Amino acid sequence: MYYSFFEIFSIGVGPSSSHTVGPMRAAKRYLDNLHKAELFSRVAHVEITLYGSLALTGFGHGTVKAIIYGLMGLEAEAIDPEKPYVVAVEKDKILHLGQERPIAFDIGRDVVFEKETFLPEHSNGMRFKAFDADGGLLLEEVYFSVGGGTIARQDEISRRMEREPYDVPFDFGSAKELLEICERENKSIADIVMINECSLRSHDEVMQGIMKINRVMQNSIDRGMKSKGTLPGGLGVQRRAHEIYCRLEEKFRNNDYDPLLMIDWINLWGFAVAEENAAGGQIVTAPTMGSAGIIPSVMRYFERFASHKSLNSVEDGIVKFLLTASGICSLYRSNASISGAEVGCQGEVGVACSMAAGGLVAAMGGTPRQIENAAEIAMEHNLGLTCDPIAGLVQIPCIERNAMGAVKAVNSARISMKGDGTHFVPLDEVIKTMYDTGRDMNNKYKETSLGGLAVNVPNC
Repeated sequence: MYYSFFEIFSIGVGPSSSHTVGPMRAAKRYLDNLHKAELFSRVAHVEITLYGSLALTGFGHGTVKAIIYGLMGLEAEAIDPEKPYVVAVEKDKILHLGQERPIAFDIGRDVVFEKETFLPEHSNGMRFKAFDADGGLLLEEVYFSVGGGTIARQDEISRRMEREPYDVPFDFGSAKELLEICERENKSIADIVMINECSLRSHDEVMQGIMKINRVMQNSIDRGMKSKGTLPGGLGVQRRAHEIYCRLEEKFRNNDYDPLLMIDWINLWGFAVAEENAAGGQIVTAPTMGSAGIIPSVMRYFERFASHKSLNSVEDGIVKFLLTASGICSLYRSNASISGAEVGCQGEVGVACSMAAGGLVAAMGGTPRQIENAAEIAMEHNLGLTCDPIAGLVQIPCIERNAMGAVKAVNSARISMKGDGTHFVPLDEVIKTMYDTGRDMNNKYKETSLGGLAVNVPNC
């Protein structure tokens, strides 16, 4: 089933798409449903219950903060992370529902963490209840955050289908089908995705949206390189991107030649975005917040170090990159998952690495089969990657994983372009393997902070 470019790339606030952006959208949708049911004016009290992965990492991943944003009626794209919304709620114990109806709200009492309960539909479950002044239940809804900021209500959710299929000219559900369409139509993967997108909205809207996504991505790199200080959360993790940037600039000024210098730059850009995400900055899901630094880093590598070798201009290359990456992600969302709580970090960093590798090959003028090969190589060497953030924060090992994923994506693209696209393992089989591996993985390695580094490294 085809997933739109604008489902895959969306603007939000860090640190986690499934634990921050998704819950924020769920809370906002629940608020809207209170209005639709004409119940809003009767609400005197709300209660939120978090289940499974959301409960286990709720504070570290910003879930509680995000739900408060949503219940206040705030939108992810417009929110100002610098404003102390949550601090005021904590201090006054008053929540301005929809920014207009003040109700008593005590985070310690009204947000319930069911850490040992995993709802059967998905690991990221949340229940919203609203009561009137007499304690009568007005509206109860259960939502799931299924990855990349996408949400589904309990009556909508399915592992394979979160919504009705789009009516697009080229609906593909596998890499095999996508390659066959490209060959039959004599078009690139980027062409196919663009045609589909233009059947959903105007060409101008699509292009403006692509440019906006790229602009926010690049801005997050620039902010990350300039920012200094300690990341929030209590681990005392110092931002490193600014210091790395200053050292690289000094090397440049001193003509200090290093044959591996471009790897340092790729690492820097990955660090910069991942640190901005950890700080709660404005980020693009690519395809998730936890893996948001990989695609921007590889795109800047293309712009700075590789565009002169491409058949495309920088702007055309970026458009092809993003459209191709979107098409690749659609395959993962159709046949596997991009949720760390469901399949581990292979579904986040692994998928982002796969998307970036394929996108880079497209920007460089590679064929659809070379693109498929690059995407396959990238995921093949991320299989089994666990999600075990220390203290439930998207910092360790998440920040370094973005840098490592970006370098791995570039290498995967280079390996692919040394051949003609012929390879032994199809991308479809790697995607299936990733999903099977995720299902077999113990829950303690799937964004719960109950295993791996999260328990073997002291949080002090």
